[in-house]
Amino acid sequence: MLAHDGWVETNTNLIRTGDAVYVDLFLGNHGNDHRDFKVAGKIDVQSSTLVVIAPDGKEYDLRPDLVDVGYAPKEGFWTAKFAAAKPGLYLVGHMRDEVMSYAPVRVLQSAKAAFVVSDRLDAVASDQPGFDRVLGHPLELVAVSNPVTPMGPGEEIRVRLLLAGKPLSGAKVSFVPRGVALREGFDERYERATDAEGIATFTPASGNVYLIVAHHEEGAGGDGYERTKYSAAFAVFVPDVCPCCGE
Repeated sequence: MLAHDGWVETNTNLIRTGDAVYVDLFLGNHGNDHRDFKVAGKIDVQSSTLVVIAPDGKEYDLRPDLVDVGYAPKEGFWTAKFAAAKPGLYLVGHMRDEVMSYAPVRVLQSAKAAFVVSDRLDAVASDQPGFDRVLGHPLELVAVSNPVTPMGPGEEIRVRLLLAGKPLSGAKVSFVPRGVALREGFDERYERATDAEGIATFTPASGNVYLIVAHHEEGAGGDGYERTKYSAAFAVFVPDVCPCCGE
């Protein structure tokens, strides 16, 4: 039995200091091995955490601010508004830990997104530390290269996949562009296997939103479950024009 994946996304990856972003929390379908942006159902926020981590490391809990934008209980998604008072790179982190009601399976899901706050939108500094923070999720995608600045077509996206804090080698990592259906099995256009250090690299050819996704499964059980399914996601917005150099 497959579980639904979750991911987080922001409406933009760059805002002016004092402005706000919207953080959206989605629950995806489990068709095509979770490799698309299709929404199916809604995440139970009671079994989840959702935070924004500021450049100074301070965490802001977004769960009290979540708004249900679905028409019915199992439709739509959650969204929250976050205003940033200081410049720098902000990291969104989501974690879900739930034993499924329809099967003895424990689901551990991690999801991230990043955005930059700048005093000027026409002069964005490329040096934005904090993108590589390790949040300690059971299965976690950690950015090795900055996913916001610089970013654009031709800019390399590098991530490291960690399982219990250690690099996971030989795992499939999907870099799914919005609106593209990946081929069955291993799609060499958009998928990579992690190396000995858990690193996977992808270079987008065009601007889009890319959902980076990885999975892992273990047979070990516990109280009320017989298997554990892990997933990790990182949503990256690739603009057609780099915010740093304008190219």
